[in-house]
Amino acid sequence: MVFIYNFEGGFVKRFLAMTNGNKPDPRRLRLFVFDLDGTLIDSKLDLVLSVNATREEFGLPRLPEERISGFIGDGARTLIERALEEDANKDRVEEALWFFIRYYSEHALDHTTTYPGVVEGLDRLNSDGNVLTILTNKPARVSREILERMNLAKHFRVIYGGNSFETKKPDPEGLLRTLEEFNANPEETLLVGDSPVDIETARNAGVWACGVTYGFNSHRLGETPPDFSVDNLEELADWTDGQ
Repeated sequence: MVFIYNFEGGFVKRFLAMTNGNKPDPRRLRLFVFDLDGTLIDSKLDLVLSVNATREEFGLPRLPEERISGFIGDGARTLIERALEEDANKDRVEEALWFFIRYYSEHALDHTTTYPGVVEGLDRLNSDGNVLTILTNKPARVSREILERMNLAKHFRVIYGGNSFETKKPDPEGLLRTLEEFNANPEETLLVGDSPVDIETARNAGVWACGVTYGFNSHRLGETPPDFSVDNLEELADWTDGQ
């Protein structure tokens, strides 16, 4: 049994089939909510380079790529707080965050690419009349610019970022607002992501969760297992098509 907020801010209580280890019925799904970094785009190197540029700007030594990649997933402010480590006082974080966002905005596509199967999978999911949306902890403006420049924005009805709502994932606010906007119920909704944060968000909203096996944090999905996983988005499209 899971407790979730309803759209009026109260609580509703319901049993979830997913707690029994079942998969959703693909014929009932119509709202697909995607994480961005580590799910649709491999942006790790550009994020790492932008974090290290920020550290250098503030007189700090560079950090290894794998250390920084472990900081990603909870929004830009948290990324910078973690990256500054012992220097993360409030004023320092504000200055560094401003520098990071400006630098990253200019370099966000230096090395970033879509993962294999993303374009094809999105094309197929869209052709079936489903509603596709984005819910990421990355700032909304930067997310939208990246998706537009990569010719991916056309696939999504809305693009919500970490500053679109008062709270970020794993709080369910953004996901529940998306359900409300498209008049979808939890049984019709699938959240697709690469991290425990994404799966926790799905659980907190009472929707289905699909993990991807290739992302930044996919190795951590065992901490909060999804209902099922896919190796690429074409596999997800095959499953929804009943193939």
